[in-house]
Amino acid sequence: MQFRVTDAKAALHEVENYEDRLYSDVQLAARRSLASMTLDEILTNRNKLSEEILADVKEIAGGYGVLIRRADVKDLIFPGNLQEIMNQVLAAERQSQAKLVQARTQAEVERIQAEAQTQIKRAEAAAETEALRLRKEMELGSQRKVAEAEAESFAQREQLAQLLANNPAMLRLLELEALRELAKSSNARIYLGFDRPNGESIRLPD
Repeated sequence: MQFRVTDAKAALHEVENYEDRLYSDVQLAARRSLASMTLDEILTNRNKLSEEILADVKEIAGGYGVLIRRADVKDLIFPGNLQEIMNQVLAAERQSQAKLVQARTQAEVERIQAEAQTQIKRAEAAAETEALRLRKEMELGSQRKVAEAEAESFAQREQLAQLLANNPAMLRLLELEALRELAKSSNARIYLGFDRPNGESIRLPD
C-alpha cells in the first residue's frame, strides 16, 4: 500500500495506531474480495483484486486521516494444504471446461454428420426416383416401338393379302415355290386332300 497522512489529528486520535488499523483494513478488504472471486480469477487476475481492495479501503482510511494512493497485490501465499486443494480444484475446473468444450465439439461433429447423412439420403432418393422415371420412359418407348413394328407388319401383311387376292396367278406361284422348298427335304410329307361326297379325304402315298 502507498499512502500518506492527510489529517494528522485524525490519524492520532481516531484510531489507536493508524498503521496497524490500515493493515487490518487491507486484510479484511482482501478477504472480502477473495470471497467474491472465483479460484481462477484469484490466481490469474491480481489487478482486479488490487482495484477492489483500493476501492474498499480508500473511504475507510479517509475516516482516520489517511489517503491511499495505490494498492498492489504483490503475491498470494496460501497454507500448504490449502494451496494443494486449490490446485486440485483449479485442475478439476479446467478439466471440466475442457470436457465441456470437447462435448460441444463432439455434439457439433455429430450434428454435421447427421446433416451430411440426411443430404446423402435425399440425393440417393432423388437419384433412385430419376432412375425409375428413366426406366419407365424406356419401357414405354420400347412398348411403343414394338406396337409400331407390329402395326407396320400387320399393314404389310394386309397389303400382301390384298395383292394376292387381286392376283391369283401370283398366289399360285407362291404355292409352287413353297412346294419346291418342301421337296428339298427328304423328310417332308405333303398331304393333298380331295373332297369325297361323304366329306372324307384321300391320302396319297409318299
